[in-house]
Formats: sequence, C-alpha cells, structure tokens
Amino acid sequence: MRGFIGPGTAAGRWLGLVTAVWVQCISGNNYTFSNYSDSIKSLMGLTQLQLNNLSVAKDVGKAFGILAGLASDRLPTPVLLLIGSVEGLIGYGAQWLVVRQTISPPPYWQMCVYLCMGGNSSTWMNTAVLVTCIRNFRRNRGPVSGLLKGFVGLSTAIFTDLCSALFADDPAKFLFMLAVVPFAVCCAAMLFLRESPPSASPPGKEDEETENRYFNVINALAGVVAVYLLAFDVTGQHGQLLSRAFSVGLIVLLALPVAIPIYLWFQEARSRANGAPELDLEVRIEEPLLIENEVITATGEGEEKKQPSIGEEHTILEALRTVDFWILFMSFLCGVGTGLAVMNNMGQMGLALGYADVSIFVSMTSIWGFFGRIGSGTISEYFLKKSATPRAVWNAASQILMAVGYIVMAVALPGSLYIGSIIVGICYGVRLAITVPMASELFGLKYYGLIYNIIILNLPLGSFLFSGLLAGFLYDAQATKTPSGANTCVGAHCYRLVFVIMAFACVVGFGLDVLLAFRTKKVYLRIHSKKMSKKSLQPIKC
Repeated sequence: MRGFIGPGTAAGRWLGLVTAVWVQCISGNNYTFSNYSDSIKSLMGLTQLQLNNLSVAKDVGKAFGILAGLASDRLPTPVLLLIGSVEGLIGYGAQWLVVRQTISPPPYWQMCVYLCMGGNSSTWMNTAVLVTCIRNFRRNRGPVSGLLKGFVGLSTAIFTDLCSALFADDPAKFLFMLAVVPFAVCCAAMLFLRESPPSASPPGKEDEETENRYFNVINALAGVVAVYLLAFDVTGQHGQLLSRAFSVGLIVLLALPVAIPIYLWFQEARSRANGAPELDLEVRIEEPLLIENEVITATGEGEEKKQPSIGEEHTILEALRTVDFWILFMSFLCGVGTGLAVMNNMGQMGLALGYADVSIFVSMTSIWGFFGRIGSGTISEYFLKKSATPRAVWNAASQILMAVGYIVMAVALPGSLYIGSIIVGICYGVRLAITVPMASELFGLKYYGLIYNIIILNLPLGSFLFSGLLAGFLYDAQATKTPSGANTCVGAHCYRLVFVIMAFACVVGFGLDVLLAFRTKKVYLRIHSKKMSKKSLQPIKC
C-alpha cells in the first residue's frame, strides 16, 4: 500500500488532488456569514454598520494569510492544514458557544477576534492545497485552479444544505459544523496531500490526454454535485426522510472521485506484477517552472541582478515593483470586493426585499459561483492553448457582467435578487479561478504562496470598503431602530445606491483588465508557443 499513498506515484498524486478537493469542500466557510449573522445581530444588539464590521473582521483574517504564504515555502503541507484546522476549531467554536447561548455574548472586540480567526483558518487550508496541487499539476494550472476554487464555491452550499436537511437551518448547529467538520477533514488530508517531484521529461500526447480525461471526470462529478445541490434548493420544503437521504447521497457523490487514484493504484500494481520497471521518481530532475532570463551586469563592487520580465520568476519585492501586479491587484479589488459585499449582506438584502428565508440566495450564489470557477478555469486553459488568449480577457468579461448584475438588483423587480445572486456568483467565481493561475504565469511559482496571499489582501480591503463602509453606512442611513437596540430596513431603497456604486466600480475594473490583457499578450504568446513546440517534439508511439 506504500505505493498507493506515495506522493511520487501517479496514484498518490491524484489521491492528493482528491483529498485537496475534500479540503476545498469545507474551506469556504468564510462565505457563510449571512447564514448566522442575524442571530449575532439580535443577541448582541448591533446596528447594521457594527454587524458589517464584524464581517470585515472575518475578512481581515484573510490579511493574515501572508503568514500562510510565508510558511508555505518553509513548512510541509500537513502542518499548514493542521494550523488552519485548529484555528478554525477555536474561532467558529467560540461563535457557536455564543449563538447557542452557552456563554454570554463577549465584548465586541473579542467577537471580532473570533471571526478573524475563523476567516484566517481558510487561508492556511487554501494555501496548502493550491500551492501543492498547482506544483503537482503545473501543466494544467487552469483546470486545477478552476476545480479547487470551484469546490470552495460549492462549500457554502454544501454546509447550508446539509444544515437545512439535518438541523432545519439552526444557526447554532450550523456554526458547530463549521468548527468540527473542517478539522476532521484536514486531519484526514494530512495523510495524503504531499508535493510530488516534477518529471524531467515532457509527457507524451497519450499522457496528457489521460490526465485531461481524469480532470474531465472530476469536473463532471463536480457538476453533478452542483446540480444535486441546486435541485435540493429549488424544490422547497422536504420531509425528514428525504432530507436524510439527500445528505447520504451528497456524501457519496463527494466520495466518488477517489475511484481515480484507486484505479491508478490497481494499474500500477498490475504493472509491477508483470515485471514492468518502477519509475524512481525520487531522482527526477526538476523542470524549471518558467524560463528565467536573469541578466547580470558587472559593477565595480560586485554583481547586480536586473528586474525580471513579466512571465519570469519574481521575488515578492520584484513583483511589487511591477505595474502589472498593481493593475491585477486593483482590478481584483473591484471584482471580489463588491462580490464580498453582496455575500456578507445577502441576509439583510433578502429581508429588505421581503424574503423570510434567505438561505436559498446564499446557496445559489455558492452554486453558481462554482460554475463560474470551474468553467472559467477550463475555458481559459483551452483558449490559451488554442489561440494564446490572455486570461485577463475572461476577468474583463466577468467584470462587465457583474456590473449588469448589480444594476438588475438595484432595479429590484420581482425575482431580481435571484437573477442578481446567480450573476454575482458566476462572476465572483470567474474572478477567483482566473487570477490564481494568472498570478503564477506572470510572476512564477517559486514564491507563489506569498504572492497569492498578498493578492488575497483584496478580500479584507474590499470587504472593509464595500461592505463595512459603503453598505453599512448607506443601510443605517435608511434603517429604523428595533426594541432590541438593533436596526432594520425594508424596501428596495435600502441597498439601491450601494448597487449603483458597485456597478461603477466593476466598470473601472473592466478597464483595468482590458489594459492588463494588452500588457500580458506577449507572455501568453510565449506560453502558447512553448506548449506548441513541446507537442511537435513528442515522439510518435507505434
């Protein structure tokens, strides 16, 4: 069985990806705040601005993801998973005790700390799986990114629907799930998720087709999971028996991808039994991630390294000195910042428009976010290989579509929140899935963990600007006080100006993405040419 779990074998590499998928299924807990925010607001007697600042606190936890980025180059993957899972157990566990009323509501600042810990826990999980899997499948960064980020998007719906099926949307039990389930899954993933040494020689056409076929199988299973969740959401109330059957079926669907590494293990075992030589992956020569072109100029006092070009390996300081990094950073802010404002305020948005149960909007945003993530990762990779299309083109398309979604929600016609949640979910998913491989292609994989987490600083920054300040102040300006000391607002006017301003921000982001697409065109032409030259050099198998 050693060959099965060994990171250097094909079975071990795919088992690592499958366990990474399971980790991503439970690491999107940062997007579930709307499911229990109203309980915290009532128990603590908060205004909407105070509640939104709590949501900012959970997103500020993302800012400390820089620590996970620094640690990703120094600590093994299991340690990163352990840190994240323990931190989440403490952060969400404390919130569970408050909402369950086992303990009295703590001071406001202390509640901010608990939410910050919960938010930061997911950065350790995401960094561990993204860095490891993109390095393990570096020739398929788009599909890997889309797949993993897609399951992060689904995780909100998975938690929401399981809680609805098993616990009738009880917010205390929902928080208990957020605390315990990720801890248990990460403990299991520590056994199998490892970085594999890269191959010294390029894969043959048959190898690439086989790998693509496995990705397609997992993507198809992910699509089935998404449709399964969507069907549960749109079919209304369910009896206890049907709800439990749904829960069992969901767990079975999530377990099915493990059939791929099991199949590969049997193939490897059969090859060894037939006397085929076993490849010693431990002595493979590492292939350069990107072509380096370091120009060294002699000076009177020694040597000085020239700033690398876009598409080459960058240190974090070298990346921060480029215009392209800041264009990517600001365009990312316009997309994910506004998207987070919707996710953090979805509960109040639904109540303002007269919906008693807002969990369906949270779940739909998650499910359609999955389609955006997984679809954009695969599509962008296809057009990159076919016509050298820069990935920023897809970010630009998502920004303009997201602006349309905000206008739809601002108009507030019947059903507009359904349409808006679908559009925002898709576009938010596209933004995340495209930016992950794009950052590695522009600045390299050597310091990717840290670069990724600096870009992710947009989550707390965007949450503060669009959710904490914009949505919080404008909502409170329209709201009225309740006897508990909190406040509430009912009507389309509560968020109309918020949506209009966020639509304008997305138009700005669209312009930045178009600019970045032109600036990075040569990089993607080089990547495309390199892929084509490798294909032409592949030997013909008889």
